[in-house]
Amino acid sequence: MNFPDAVKSGFENYVNFEDRASRSEFWWWTLFYIITYVAAIAIDITLSLGFLSVLISLTFLAPSLAVGARRLHDINKSGWWQLIYFIPLLGMIVMLIFLVKKGNPEENRFGKPSI
Repeated sequence: MNFPDAVKSGFENYVNFEDRASRSEFWWWTLFYIITYVAAIAIDITLSLGFLSVLISLTFLAPSLAVGARRLHDINKSGWWQLIYFIPLLGMIVMLIFLVKKGNPEENRFGKPSI
């Protein structure tokens, strides 16, 4: 999946916590979020706004949780594994390992592999 398709998929499937997302879809979405968030912070600092980055974070919350859950489904893990982020440092390390892991090439309990 390429960058524009991943961004489109992220916004179109913002409430879809059931299918699977490829590594490329997840990481392109993450890159888009980071670029947008950094730009919002720069605008907040430049214009002394202070609310744009918060608005961006809230806008991206549901789509990011959904694409994260779908990414975990691709490696046959429940989306609830995202709660491990709440464990300082260890949770982030475990999630990073999960998120870079290659997805199952065959159908699993969450459906067929994404394209």
